[in-house]
Amino acid sequence: MRNRWSDLPNQNTFVFSELSLFPDIRQPLAYLCDGCGGKIGQQLREIQFHIDLVAAAGAGHASQDGGGLAAADRPHKQEVLSPQGNTLHFLFRQVIIHAYRRVSGEDIQRFPLVQTIPTVADRIVQGAIRHVIEPIFEQQFAQHSYGFRPGRGCKDALRRVDQLLQSGYEYVVDADLKSYFDTIPHDRLMQEMQKSISDGRLLKVIESFLHANIMDGLSSWKPTSGAPQGAVLSPLLSNIYLNALDHLMVKHGMEMVRYADDFVILCRSAQEAQRALEMVQAWTAEAGLTLHPEKTRIVHAATESFDFLGYRFNKGIKYPRPKSLMKLRDAIREKTRRTHGQQLEVSISSINRVLRGWFGYFQHSYRTTFKTIDSWIRMRLRSILRKRRGGRGRGRGRDHQRWLNAYFKDLGLYSLVEAHRLACESLKRVQRPESRMR
Repeated sequence: MRNRWSDLPNQNTFVFSELSLFPDIRQPLAYLCDGCGGKIGQQLREIQFHIDLVAAAGAGHASQDGGGLAAADRPHKQEVLSPQGNTLHFLFRQVIIHAYRRVSGEDIQRFPLVQTIPTVADRIVQGAIRHVIEPIFEQQFAQHSYGFRPGRGCKDALRRVDQLLQSGYEYVVDADLKSYFDTIPHDRLMQEMQKSISDGRLLKVIESFLHANIMDGLSSWKPTSGAPQGAVLSPLLSNIYLNALDHLMVKHGMEMVRYADDFVILCRSAQEAQRALEMVQAWTAEAGLTLHPEKTRIVHAATESFDFLGYRFNKGIKYPRPKSLMKLRDAIREKTRRTHGQQLEVSISSINRVLRGWFGYFQHSYRTTFKTIDSWIRMRLRSILRKRRGGRGRGRGRDHQRWLNAYFKDLGLYSLVEAHRLACESLKRVQRPESRMR
């Protein structure tokens, strides 16, 4: 059987890795760390392996219609992703000889726009690098870090905050890093990465992404700080830079919950919260970051509210924060214009998709939240029907008798109140057997 690792490509030959031999990409890659014992090229073989994975699958991270792609990249997407061509192998050879570049000068003239969206080639190379180095740093990340990590998410972070509040951690340091993703110092970030990655060539490739020129019209400038917006590597790099802060909090016994650049520190006393805030202020100043002076504060959760990951925690009760509610209402308004002319069933089907996704995240909100939103949506739909009957203004008065709530239910309108009731019943059924076992 052929070895799964292809030889490093020379100027003329490239070999695909066998799809059936692809191993688990999450396996520990200890030889990438310091003391790799002369295996200096193994990292780049791993990167080639994951570029080959894209070629064998015949697909990339971008959608088929080109959505989310850089303008300069759209004409060449199928060519880059084609498993029959040599584009991917040529791309890997460019990485090896340090000749990789994001967008050509010809593309700058063809697409005179601000260029901050990674191209397909960028995404392939960065995705391959991320799959190789992520297992290394996953072993180092603190338990209370939840953002952009395998098997972790927003709900895990929110659940941890709930647990700490219920355990008596009433004083909360609500911190806000000002423009964090735009202010990460490149030199200090690379120093952090050098502690765990020994291959200088790989580090130069990563650094080239950080220093990639940003085009504004026909001019361009090179950033000295920040992680490129929309880049595949950016979330991992942001976690790497804040990892030192995570472990500083652990060292001093602080209960910190962090999701990317959004974090809170929960304490049992105001004095402990003040000490935690002072440590964060000192660390961020030394790390070249800035805490937002107006948004960073200490909150007594028993009497005050604070926002975290879209929720508002108010005296032990969770609600969607006003900004989250406004975003939902804006999405519904777009789909319920009185002059759009669509069949009501079509509008309701579109509304349901939004509501299901929104409820999936905010289902743990206090129950009164859902009744208010349901009523408001039905009002929007009654306004459409009122307009079609020659009326003006919002649905009101006799419209409630003309089009009862049951009318919209029969049309299939998703009810947040009903979804919340079913979710609560499901939770009770799960908890009953556990209580009997005790």
